[in-house]
Amino acid sequence: MGQLGFDFGEQPKRLTRVTPARLSTFDDCPRRYRMNYLDRPTPQRSGPWAHSTLGAVVHTALRELFDLPVQRRTPERAAALVTQHWKDGGFADAEQAAVYRERARRWVADYVEHNDVSGDPVGLERWVSAPAAPEGGPPSLIVEGRADRIDARGGELVVVDYKTGKRAPDEYEARASQALALYAVAAARTLRKPCRRVELHHLPSGTIAAAEHTDDSLRRQLRRAHETATDLRTATDTLSEGGDPDEVFPARTGRHCAWCDFRPSCADGRRAAQAVLPWALLASRDDGAMTE
Repeated sequence: MGQLGFDFGEQPKRLTRVTPARLSTFDDCPRRYRMNYLDRPTPQRSGPWAHSTLGAVVHTALRELFDLPVQRRTPERAAALVTQHWKDGGFADAEQAAVYRERARRWVADYVEHNDVSGDPVGLERWVSAPAAPEGGPPSLIVEGRADRIDARGGELVVVDYKTGKRAPDEYEARASQALALYAVAAARTLRKPCRRVELHHLPSGTIAAAEHTDDSLRRQLRRAHETATDLRTATDTLSEGGDPDEVFPARTGRHCAWCDFRPSCADGRRAAQAVLPWALLASRDDGAMTE
């Protein structure tokens, strides 16, 4: 990324390849990281989550909308794409799924109605990648991932991430997001244009939370990524050398254990928090939190 002055020259023999999802998973719980990315066969997971199903459908609908000619990017077509790709996984029953299908249709229709969708993004779920050296010198890691949308505006790139969760994000959350910062670094490298602006588009509320990164703020996020990647690599090497899996990748328990995908395979997690039902994390719910 030229504007940061990183050296993208000759690379060392060993680079740690990381994605925002891998870094976040390891930070949240090393054991969950091991179960997800290293253990084979993969340990037993929980069933589908309704909020994940909902988010995936909305993302798919918006991706396909931008694949259409501009004149067909209408609120009606956006809503129809939600119906076309709808799934019921994780919902309590068909009635609840139908309620959220209609909410999702309304969210995407309102999004198209109130935002300019006439431009053609330079990337839709585009894979971007960049070697990076947070402290200067030869690169120490490769940051990469799949960004929801990358726009070209005024000669620069803008990273857009769609959100469908309960809470509307703010500027602080956009600025603090390690994922968005890493996408900005990787997009600039991959597409050869400056990228500083990142945006969270919250469909349920219509909120757009935006932040402008500086060289310093991007470096700080890269330092964080480098520190996590170093710990991750050390743990992985120790495991491969015969280290005890549960000691090398300990469970980091908390209330997040209530909705962890690997709860069925983690006794520590089951002791730490009571499980929530698969639809408990949906946005704009009318009922209270429910548990098993």
